[in-house]
Amino acid sequence: MRIPAHSVCTAIRDDIVTGVFERGSRLTEEQLARRYGVSRVPVREALRTLESEGFVTTRRHVGACVAEPTEQEAADLLEMRTLLEPLGAARAAQRRTDAHLKVLRGLVRLGQERARRGQGEDLRSLGGWFDETLAQASGSPALTALLTQLRHKIAWMYAVEQPAQPVEAWAEHGAIVDAVARGDAERARALTALHVERSLTAHRLRRQERPERPAGRVRTSQHRVNTASARN
Repeated sequence: MRIPAHSVCTAIRDDIVTGVFERGSRLTEEQLARRYGVSRVPVREALRTLESEGFVTTRRHVGACVAEPTEQEAADLLEMRTLLEPLGAARAAQRRTDAHLKVLRGLVRLGQERARRGQGEDLRSLGGWFDETLAQASGSPALTALLTQLRHKIAWMYAVEQPAQPVEAWAEHGAIVDAVARGDAERARALTALHVERSLTAHRLRRQERPERPAGRVRTSQHRVNTASARN
């Protein structure tokens, strides 16, 4: 059974984003293959993908390492988000399907309910699903892929506080969905731009010192990639 490179890529990316692999630490094919229980071939392919995404860099005489983005690079990500998410919402108003709309409305109902109950952790997950579904509703695979990568990198570089007024935040989500449902692209764009702008104050740059332990060490024990979807 051959494990798809995209499954290995997802696993490595998740471990980078959550800090299992620290910035600047070395990533060897042998180490990663052993950690995820795969051969070196999908690991090699995954590292190439992650390098193209900016999570991994190749150093001369060292090999693959976790990238070390600058503060300016991190700031650029938030600026790109302010441009791309409103564009995605405008496209969603023009191209969404009934299925997209049904999921978006369901997420808004759940979000508003959890917000009233003060269930913060649920809100974080629901917010991510909302953003992902709205991006998919844009009908643009390229834009969806950019927004997904952007969310991963922002989660890697920033700690995001819960909104001080979650009920109001989810009311904003509801207004965006209403505009999307009506096909009002300009209103969907404007509401999303305002929502993103308000959320920026909740982002705090993660400051991480270079690891002192030996290169390539990780915080947690080995685990295998979920291979359920890789069976032939």
